[in-house]
Amino acid sequence: MKTTPAIHISETLYNQARIAAASEQRTIAGQVEFWAKVGRAALDNPDLPVGFIAESLAAMAEPRSDAVLFVSRSRVA
Repeated sequence: MKTTPAIHISETLYNQARIAAASEQRTIAGQVEFWAKVGRAALDNPDLPVGFIAESLAAMAEPRSDAVLFVSRSRVA
């Protein structure tokens, strides 16, 4: 595994990431990285809602084997 230089963040941000990481089943570093990706995508796409961006990135990270086939409930005549 390749190591990268350490970065310093506030204790408050670290604790927020620790809590969010536990509920999202990510590492603390993974949570901070996810937040950074969401922030970058939000800056690159200011017309998209942040929630949409976050959900899209999370969905893209899920394994394809966990995907559920979409089946429309409406009937087309």
